[in-house]
Amino acid sequence: MSDVIVIGGGVIGLSIAYELAGEGAAVTLLEKGEIGKEASWAGAGMLPPGNPQKATTPMMRLQAESHLLWEGLTKELFESTGVDNGYRLSGCLEVLHGNERYWNKQLAMWQREWGLVEELTTEELHDFEPALSPKIKKGFRLSAQGQARNPRHLHALRIGCAQRGVRLISGKPVIGFKTEGGAISTVITENQTFTAKKYCICNGAWATSLLTNSGAGGKVKPIRGQIVQLQAEQLPFTHIIEVGARYLVPRPDGRILIGSTEEDVGFQKQNTSEGIAGLLDFATELIPQLSTAQFIRAWSGLRPRTEDALPYIGAIPHIKNLYVATGHFRNGLQMSPGTAKLMRQIILEQSLFMDIAPFSISRHQNKVSTL
Repeated sequence: MSDVIVIGGGVIGLSIAYELAGEGAAVTLLEKGEIGKEASWAGAGMLPPGNPQKATTPMMRLQAESHLLWEGLTKELFESTGVDNGYRLSGCLEVLHGNERYWNKQLAMWQREWGLVEELTTEELHDFEPALSPKIKKGFRLSAQGQARNPRHLHALRIGCAQRGVRLISGKPVIGFKTEGGAISTVITENQTFTAKKYCICNGAWATSLLTNSGAGGKVKPIRGQIVQLQAEQLPFTHIIEVGARYLVPRPDGRILIGSTEEDVGFQKQNTSEGIAGLLDFATELIPQLSTAQFIRAWSGLRPRTEDALPYIGAIPHIKNLYVATGHFRNGLQMSPGTAKLMRQIILEQSLFMDIAPFSISRHQNKVSTL
């Protein structure tokens, strides 16, 4: 019998399995499809900074903890697996392009939560990135923002989990639970059952059915995010460039990611001409010379969003051995190290590095969702 069954093989599930196995726990991970091939794979890999001493909200505290863990985790995975996950500090420019009120709000937030923010003059902004459109006249810089290559990081985690003895099982959608004495006794798939001492729901946008089946309550909604990939012979910019929820992410090999839409369309993953056109227009408005870059491909992912955009993290009240870590929306990759550390502490009954009450699923239990 496993000590823990992790349900969901995205970056959250893999990270939790890796952490638990590192403490000697016997872990089985069940994934409905291919491990690491859903929303975690589809993201652009942006890793914003954070400062635990300055964090004023639960999300910023979790982000700050994750920020501190990324470099060490990257080194550990590379040394054990030989996989380079592409982690590097590239810096980020948040530029004003349309909504000045929002930009001012973002600047104030980063000054409060991080402190090391460089508000730039127009000349300084264009000194950093000469290829920016002359229409862009205002921005601030986060020098400690990083990035990672999502598929590479997931590949490293898969290998790392296997090395630590995690039993990785793909193609096993979990359809329900059996309960006994106020606890989960068995996980049910279409043609097999699995048992463990403890269970953790980490299956992202698909979590609602299991939360309902278990009586946990709560709801997670899929939000489609489309991304376009271009290839440039020579990178015209080196910083990540953000405008609210949209961004340009340059890779060292000349690839450029343009994202992302936020679309409430259920479980539809297909790209649309409207979505792709909007992203390409956005990119060339910021960096005009991207109009001659080669179009490589486009894809989308289904990001898991809760009603208030805070993830569910912790034990399920009234079910002795069931836990949840899902609903990270756009922050799954970035917050995966901190979430995994927190879930390891919760499941193995260790001291917690932060208060988890704001992430409790109980805030949405027995409540009619407004999603």
